[in-house]
Formats: sequence, structure tokens, C-alpha cells
Amino acid sequence: MSRLPIEDGREVVMHFTIKLSDGSVADSTKMSGKPAKFRMGDGSLTENFEACLIGLRAGSKREFTLEPKDAFGEPNPDNFYYVDSSKFSDETKPEVGAILAFTQPDGTELPGIVRKINGPTVTIDFNHPLAGQTVIFDVEIISVEP
Repeated sequence: MSRLPIEDGREVVMHFTIKLSDGSVADSTKMSGKPAKFRMGDGSLTENFEACLIGLRAGSKREFTLEPKDAFGEPNPDNFYYVDSSKFSDETKPEVGAILAFTQPDGTELPGIVRKINGPTVTIDFNHPLAGQTVIFDVEIISVEP
């Protein structure tokens, strides 16, 4: 087994779990049993997540706590949209906390979270669901290749 350290441009296979400060799991490759595979610097992970991995080798297990600014950022007020409730069909009636997909002009879908319903106005939040959260990034490095 190669013992290369993780550095820019190397291919990494790892399991990761992202937990919130209350210990609840937000995302984990272990649930699917499929580890993440990516090349350092390819944009799969933010620079701050990658910085945690530099120098780790196959077999390493580490846990890092990242503040919101280093993880998914702070919520951007420009990412809140106010939509008239008449724009929703009976099948997609908005409920607070629901995640709805909105088709963009280019055809891609963007998830938005219903934050508030005030009369006919529905507040949709298009920030990353983990924006504003301190997260614990728990990693287990499986392999590092050139």
C-alpha cells in the first residue's frame, strides 16, 4: 500500500462524515458505504476542507471543527427569495422546512428551503443548508495515489 501524503493533484479516496455541533450527522459517505473519490484541487472540496487533509496518509483518521466561514459560509441575505404562494401547485404546497427544487433559466435545478410563510408570501432560502453552521469534518483516508 502506498504511503504518499495527501497534496495538491493527488487522487484521494476517503470516507467522511459531516456533523453539526450538536453531534447530529448532516452527511456521511458511510451511510451509502461508498467512499468519496476526488483529486485534490479539482474543486470537489473547498480550500478549507482540503487544507485539513494536506499531509494525511492512507489509514489516517482525523476530526476537524470548522467555523461557518471555513465550511459552508454565512447565509447570504441575497439568497432569500420571496415567492407568491399562487406560484405553487397543490402537489408542491410549501411548508416551513420543506426543501423544494426550483428550475433555473438554464434548466438546472436548485434546492431551496421554505423558511417562512407570511400570508401569500413564501420565503425561500437558497443558501447552502449548512450555511452559518459550525461543522465537524470527520475523515478516514483509504488511499492516496499520485
